Amino acid sequence: MTEDDAARFAYLAEGNAKQARKRVAADVLITDRAGRVLLVDPTYKEGWDLPGGMAEANEPPRVAAERELREELGLTLTVGRLLLVEWVPPHGPWDDQLMFVFDGGVLDDATAANLRLTDEELAGLRFVTLAEAKPLLKPRLWSQLDKALAARTSGDVAYAELAPDTAGEQKD
Repeated sequence: MTEDDAARFAYLAEGNAKQARKRVAADVLITDRAGRVLLVDPTYKEGWDLPGGMAEANEPPRVAAERELREELGLTLTVGRLLLVEWVPPHGPWDDQLMFVFDGGVLDDATAANLRLTDEELAGLRFVTLAEAKPLLKPRLWSQLDKALAARTSGDVAYAELAPDTAGEQKD
């Protein structure tokens, strides 16, 4: 590396350090053969959610989703295509966030029946019908599930930007 290259690198690194950072979360839409959706009950917040969680520093969203499935459910799964990207504005103590939802596919009966909690961050897991899911999920998460299911059916990738008044319902 030349002196000019080193100076340019230092200049770019300084600029990078000053740029905004986004929080990133990645969830997975998983269903069973009966078409029921897998939900988890986090211990650190009210209400149920899709399985997944926050990405670690410099971790790709897909890798974060797969890691969270292994850590929380002991489920080793290669997640499928991206279904939804949702921007969540800042709220409370939290900065804004990018939320990714990936397709986890359909679990066979044996895998679905043998799912177990493997992390204290979760108090429960259930496969539920859409009618059962709606009262368990906060409105933002119900909307997210609805968009992800529609994208799974259509083959599209959905994109949404939440209004500031709905941001308080995000995955913290």
